[in-house]
Amino acid sequence: MAEEIIVSESEDKASKYESLVPQIMALIQDEPNRIANQANLVAALKTAMDYFWVGFYKVAGDELVLGPFQGPVACTRIARGSGVCGAVWEKKETIIVPDVDKFPGHIACSSESKSEIVVPVIRDNEVVYVLDVDSTTQDDFNQTDKIWLEKLLKMAEEYL
Repeated sequence: MAEEIIVSESEDKASKYESLVPQIMALIQDEPNRIANQANLVAALKTAMDYFWVGFYKVAGDELVLGPFQGPVACTRIARGSGVCGAVWEKKETIIVPDVDKFPGHIACSSESKSEIVVPVIRDNEVVYVLDVDSTTQDDFNQTDKIWLEKLLKMAEEYL
């Protein structure tokens, strides 16, 4: 098992993801516990990419329930269709929010969050988790994040 995640500070975002994804996969692929794998995945993303908040929400009945995360305390339960996470669950697709204050119905777990990307984890055509990533900078997420986070979650799906 890896003891640290190594990503160069001078790399561009795509290069960081390119070096990070195989490290995350090496970290989780031999661990059978899904919660441990989710915890390590969010810790690696937060550390390597220096995001404000990174975490999973699990579909539980008619709501999302907070799972492993890194960052300040968070909203514990989110209704289907509510906020960005609930919208991703409902639409079954990634949503990038450049300015959270302009997203209708945004749930402000922290006033420090300024932009967000939420990516679904889908099994058997149903969303089972969403990965929520927040930044303190507006417009911090783009297609590079979308491509790499979707790729990471697809590769890691069976371990999450």
